[in-house]
Amino acid sequence: MGKSKVLVVGGTGYIGRRIVRACLAEGHETYVVQRPELGLQIEKLQMLLSFKKQGAHLVEASFSDHKSLVDAVKKVDVVISAISGVHFRTHCITLQLKLVHAIKEAGNIKRFLPSEFGLDPARMGDALEPGRVTFEDKMAVRKAIEEANIPFTYISANLFAGYFAGSLSQMGCFVPPRDKVHLFGDGTLKAVFLDEDDVATYTVKAIDDPRTLNKTLYLRPPENILSQAELIGIWEKLIGKELEKTYIPPEGFLTTLKGLDYKLQVGIGHFYHIFYEGCLTNFEIGEEGAEASKLYPEVNYTRMDEYLKIYV
Repeated sequence: MGKSKVLVVGGTGYIGRRIVRACLAEGHETYVVQRPELGLQIEKLQMLLSFKKQGAHLVEASFSDHKSLVDAVKKVDVVISAISGVHFRTHCITLQLKLVHAIKEAGNIKRFLPSEFGLDPARMGDALEPGRVTFEDKMAVRKAIEEANIPFTYISANLFAGYFAGSLSQMGCFVPPRDKVHLFGDGTLKAVFLDEDDVATYTVKAIDDPRTLNKTLYLRPPENILSQAELIGIWEKLIGKELEKTYIPPEGFLTTLKGLDYKLQVGIGHFYHIFYEGCLTNFEIGEEGAEASKLYPEVNYTRMDEYLKIYV
C-alpha cells in the first residue's frame, strides 16, 4: 500500500504549518485547505504559497460552505485538523463539527485526527471552570466522530515547548528568566515537554499505523518527562547561574487566577492541573492508548537541554 493522501485543515497555524511540513517530509501527497475568509492576511497566504512550492496542493474550502468541505475531503484518505483551540488567540474547536459532518457524508476517510494536541480531554472531567470549556468542546467533537463511526486517532501532545519550556513555565512570557523564577507548589510534579516539530513528526507517523487506529496516541518521550524544578535546573546549568526562586502555593495560584480576564483564566487554569495535580503523568497508558516514542523509536526527538540552548 502507498502512503495515504492527507488533507490538513488549519495548515497555517502554530502546529498546522509543522504538520504540513512533516507530511511533505514523510512523502505524503499533501493537501492544505485555503479558506476564502483569509482575506488580507498576507502572511498566511504567503505561507500557503510556500507549501505549494514545496509540493503541496491548495484546496479552497470553507466551514460556511458544506459542499466545499465534502469536495476537499473526497480528495484524500486522511484528514488532520489543526485549527486553533487557544482562547487568547482564537478558539475554533467546535467548528470541527462541520468537518465531521463533511467527513461522514464523503464516506471515504480512513483516519481523522481532530485538533487536540494537548492534555487528554477524556481525563479532564473535573477540570476547573472556566478552563474546562476547552475539554468539553474537544469531547463534543470526539462524541460526534465516534457516533459517525469515523476511524480516528487522538493526539495527546502534552506541553508545547514554545509555550512551556522556553518560558520555564512562567505565566505571561515565552522566554526564560535570568534572575527570578516562580515555581508551582514545590515544583516536583512531572510534566512532558515537546518540541513542536516533534509533535508533527509523531502525528504524521501515526496516520497509516494500524496500532494507533481508534486510539489516543500519547507523546511521552522519556527524557522529556521533567518536573518544573528539573527544567529550571537545566536552564541554570546552561547560563551558569542559580535563579532566585519563589514557590506559589495552590491557594495563592487560585486567588491570582480569579483576578484575570476570562480568556486568560481559561488557559492559565490548565496550569493548576498540570503543575499542582500532575495530570500529564499521574496515570498509566491503558489498552485505549499507545505511546509514541515506543512505537517510533527512530524519531530522534529534541531534548530540553538542547531546546533551551537557543535562548542562552
